[in-house]
Amino acid sequence: MSATWYECKVKYRKVNDSGVQKVVTEPYLIDAISYTEAETRINEEMSAYVSEEFKITNIKVANYAEIHPFENSDRWFKSKVSLIAFDEESGKERKTNLYLLVQANDVKEAFDNTNTMMKGTTGDYTIPAISESPIMDVFPYFTGEEDQLEKFKSLRDSGAPVEEVSEESVSEEFVIDDIVTENDISEEVIR
Repeated sequence: MSATWYECKVKYRKVNDSGVQKVVTEPYLIDAISYTEAETRINEEMSAYVSEEFKITNIKVANYAEIHPFENSDRWFKSKVSLIAFDEESGKERKTNLYLLVQANDVKEAFDNTNTMMKGTTGDYTIPAISESPIMDVFPYFTGEEDQLEKFKSLRDSGAPVEEVSEESVSEEFVIDDIVTENDISEEVIR
């Protein structure tokens, strides 16, 4: 299932680099199922970062096909990618545009990261435009199970011994000693 991204604009008082408080409106990206969930999630996320009051001024569906974070990058760039397909009926080339949000430090790195993400594409493509996005941060959907899965994978890949579960440590509720069949039940009833 593909993610639906919502761009949420949040207005709050922020202290800038010179120490002056200023009211700013900044866009954030939230992975959510509906507008209501997007509003709930942005409230939760922002309450962790902003100590004062804040106001959600706008929520809209973002037009990003994919989001690609990269480590050691601090800015987000919007990459326009044109997929090129040949229409056999008309005999013409057809372009389909999609937008990727790619994390990078500058435009050149955003171009390189976009090419990296498009390597597995079987068709031809071009990158006609890359621009810096005003998006301040991206909040993907996270259930907590992903963290446990990563711990399990890293433990498995490290070759560390995995704790074996002995029969004594298993609760009696889950141990089935005998399998009872229909014949056993009818014999018990007869006796």
